[in-house]
Amino acid sequence: MVQKYQSPVRVYKHPFELIMAAYERRFPTCPLIPMFVASDTVNEFKSEDGAIHVIERRCKLDIDAPRLLKKIAGVDYVYFVQKNSLNRQDRTLHIEAYNETFSNRVIINEHCCYTVHPDNEDWTCFEQSASLDIKSFFGFESTVEKIAMKQYTSNIKKGKEIIEYYLKQMEEEGITFVPRWTPPVMYKLENSTSHIARPVSPAINIPDTATKEGLNNKEVLNTSSSSSEPTAGTPDDKLDADYIKRYLGDLTPLQESCLIRLRQWLQETHKGKIPKDEHILRFLRARDFNIDKAREVLCQSLTWRKQHQVDYILDTWNPPQVLQDYYAGGWHHHDKDGRPLYVLRLGQMDTKGLVRALGEEALLRYVLSINEEGLRRCEENTKVFGRPISSWTCLVDLEGLNMRHLWRPGVKALLRIIEVVEANYPETLGRLLILRAPRVFPVLWTLVSPFIDDNTRKKFLIYAGNDYQGPGGLLDYIDKEIIPDFLSGECMCDVPEGGLVPKSLYRTAEELENEDIKLWTETIYQSASVFKGAPHEIFIQIVDASSVITWDFDVCKGDIVFNIYHSKQVPQPPKKDSLGTHSITSPGGNNVQLIDKVWQLGRDYSMVESPLICKEGESVQGSHVTRWPGFYILQWKFHSMPACATTNLPRVDDVLASLQVSSHKCKVMYYTEVIGSEDFRGSMTSLESSHSGFSQLSAATTSSSQSHSSSMISR
Repeated sequence: MVQKYQSPVRVYKHPFELIMAAYERRFPTCPLIPMFVASDTVNEFKSEDGAIHVIERRCKLDIDAPRLLKKIAGVDYVYFVQKNSLNRQDRTLHIEAYNETFSNRVIINEHCCYTVHPDNEDWTCFEQSASLDIKSFFGFESTVEKIAMKQYTSNIKKGKEIIEYYLKQMEEEGITFVPRWTPPVMYKLENSTSHIARPVSPAINIPDTATKEGLNNKEVLNTSSSSSEPTAGTPDDKLDADYIKRYLGDLTPLQESCLIRLRQWLQETHKGKIPKDEHILRFLRARDFNIDKAREVLCQSLTWRKQHQVDYILDTWNPPQVLQDYYAGGWHHHDKDGRPLYVLRLGQMDTKGLVRALGEEALLRYVLSINEEGLRRCEENTKVFGRPISSWTCLVDLEGLNMRHLWRPGVKALLRIIEVVEANYPETLGRLLILRAPRVFPVLWTLVSPFIDDNTRKKFLIYAGNDYQGPGGLLDYIDKEIIPDFLSGECMCDVPEGGLVPKSLYRTAEELENEDIKLWTETIYQSASVFKGAPHEIFIQIVDASSVITWDFDVCKGDIVFNIYHSKQVPQPPKKDSLGTHSITSPGGNNVQLIDKVWQLGRDYSMVESPLICKEGESVQGSHVTRWPGFYILQWKFHSMPACATTNLPRVDDVLASLQVSSHKCKVMYYTEVIGSEDFRGSMTSLESSHSGFSQLSAATTSSSQSHSSSMISR
């Protein structure tokens, strides 16, 4: 397996020229890197005007590896080739390195670049990426991989330290400024005097990197800029190392790399509509920074959030009055670490009464709103306290807990809530303080603990009786002045006291069932299954030509082909169910075929848009301006396609392959709307349909109804 590393953007608050002077002092050896024994120049090129300087070195490294391994390999030192391409005019330095030793067994590639900060020309940015691929190594592949990663991680940490070391050394020598490159006077004169004949110079062997990096020096080079890949980051698409430390916490270089790579993959897949960095990091932490596992659960969660419109829950859903009166929980200041503090008086809560009066769905939705509020408070506290705060503390008071809390439907509701929260809000609980646990608590704990993640269980602190008042108790985690009054503290707590829900508020099973459906399926999206040989189709009747059909769909499972057809004759579905004024019909079931098998393409119906292949996990928005009245058929058809060989990261179908019940089944979640062409730009519903549903978690969400991400564009 290829190991990859991608650094965040490291910013030096010094001009590029001063950083270059410090960097050059690393050669031929560097005392801060003991393994860097020596380096010899094997090739060098300088342009006539001095703007381009390309130097290739052969570096000798003494790798810290077991003596036995070195003896088996037959070498004491490892040699690397490093090619530095400095462009003083563009103020860039690109560094490429690869291993010379064991190049047929181990492939190591590294690329680094120094560039000018996009927002401050007196600052310098640094980025680094690398890959390690061990083909074979005498049966010690795993050992060599661990040694290489350990050595590389150690050197990454020293990178900034080394530059700062030489900057300080230069400052002690009185060097605090290095002038920028300017064209030599004679060179300027030659350029401005076109009638003067130039001598013909002999051919020079220019290293490849020079042709790539010296793009603006036309006297030396004449090559297309397409060969240069941009590496300078901007705050919108790159993560800065200082930003990570300030808002996300102290991460190891490899953890930073995992975050950047997963974030980049999401940007490419979701076309910029990605969760916030804190949210991505939570999923990585929950899976011990295993990118594949984190990507799998994150993709599922993002689809779930959109399907149930969780991003809008704080703005669009008001808790029923019963919850406001009898749900004994609420936010209460913060703990000593600055985490938001949520207080839950579970022992005083009538779980049976709440379930009977509201149903499971209302309780679940309320818990989701609490978690969404917790995410918001974490962001606020991060700004207030000036340090990363990504989780909250929950204080659960169990005084009053008895056997009535073990009512089976109530426990069932609790387990379902735990399951949903664990799947979609990982690493949000920083600490759980369980106080005044009664004798019946072990029974409840036995029931719920198997559904709680191992990492989460480690954060539980359980106190019986008044033990929380002693050493190692509540005062270790919460300031004395904010301990709630019902726990013998001095702070008045606004959390409702709970109590029994009046039976007059109970609802029948039929009422709850209907309410459940209404609450949890309150979405403009519909779901459909697509099978091999059985596409899903809907038809839309168009009365006025030049109407606009808009769509927004997510491919939840498998790869599909999206088509749009036009027909003058009415498709005959097995069952009709009108869904709106624009005559969208969705027959019974979640897989409907409307195109009759005897119909012929080109005679009975025609294709009005080119087919669009959509991969699993993609969000697709688009529109089509109709040219004729009649019936338009939107079709989602099964598509099988091998994984792309040009990318190092798997597609979403590879990520979720283990979840597929059948390799011949796909699933889509869609929304469509028909509007008049004159109203297209101003339609609120069409604008809403173009949103991916990640607004609360997204740093940037497309806001135009004509912004397409892997979509068909109207002709």
